[in-house]
Amino acid sequence: MELIDGNQVAAAIIAELKAEVAGLTGRQPCIALVRVGEDPASVSYVKKKEKTAAEVGIAGRVILPPADITQAALEGIIDQLNADPAVDAILVQSPMPRQLDELKIFRRLSPDKDVDGLGTMNLGKVAQDDDSGFVSCTPLGIMELLARSGVDLKGKHVVVLGRSLLVGKPVALLALQKKAGANGTVTVCHSGTTNLPAYTRQADVLIAAIGRAEFVTADMVKPGAVVIDVGINRVPDPTRKTGYRLTGDVHFPSVSLLASKITPVPGGVGPMTVAMLMKNTVKAFRLHTAQ
Repeated sequence: MELIDGNQVAAAIIAELKAEVAGLTGRQPCIALVRVGEDPASVSYVKKKEKTAAEVGIAGRVILPPADITQAALEGIIDQLNADPAVDAILVQSPMPRQLDELKIFRRLSPDKDVDGLGTMNLGKVAQDDDSGFVSCTPLGIMELLARSGVDLKGKHVVVLGRSLLVGKPVALLALQKKAGANGTVTVCHSGTTNLPAYTRQADVLIAAIGRAEFVTADMVKPGAVVIDVGINRVPDPTRKTGYRLTGDVHFPSVSLLASKITPVPGGVGPMTVAMLMKNTVKAFRLHTAQ
C-alpha cells in the first residue's frame, strides 16, 4: 500500500507557485476571502488560506461580515469586490449561516473571479471540457493528486461516493473529460443508491465524499483499488486533549490493508484544496493582467 501524501504534493505546488509569482511584474495577485460567522472549521480554513497566500506572495484580503448579515448586504459586498480591479479572486467560505442562499451567492461572483468554480459559468465550462474557466479547488486537487501519484484514469472504473456541488458532481465531470489523465468510466453513488457496496466494490478508483465518518469499510472495497478520502469528520475521542479526532469517510485501518494507494485524513486531500485555490488565483491574475 502506498500512502498518497497530500502535504508533500501540495508543498511542491506551493513552491512552484512561489517561483511563478516572484517572476510577475506590477501589482501582487490578490484574493478576497469572505467568511460569514464563526463556524470553527471555517475559521481555521480561512486562516490557512490567508497564511498560504502570504507564503506564495498573494495578497489576502480577509472580509468578516457579521453572522446575521442579510442576503442583500452580502450581495452588495460581492458586487463591490467584483468591481474592484485590484481583486483577482473571490472566495466565499462555505457553509454560510442559514439565512443566506449559498447558490445565489456563488452565482453572484464574477465568473473571472470565481476561483472556487461554483458559479454556473465555471461549472458549465467543466461540463464542456473548457479549460479557460476555474475548477472547484477540491476536485481539482483530487485530479492533481491522482496525476502526481501516477494514476491514469483512462479505462478505469471511477466510483464517486457523493453528489455535492462542492466535490461529487465536479469530480465526476473531471474524471469523464476527454483529456490526458481522465477518460474514466464514472459511476456516481449517493444516499439514494440501493445496494451501495455492489457499486463501490467495482471501483478501480474510489472517491469517497459522502460526509459520514468511516462510512467506507473493507467489505466495500476491491483489493488493489486506489482510494481517495475527501471526508473530514470530527469524532469524539476522550484520549485526545481536544476531545475529538479527525477522521475521513473511509475506515482507514481496514481499507488501507486492501488499497494499492490511499489518502490519509488529515494530510490527504485537504492541503491540496488550499494549493489549488492559490493556483486558481494566479490564473485569475494572469487573466486580468494578461501576463
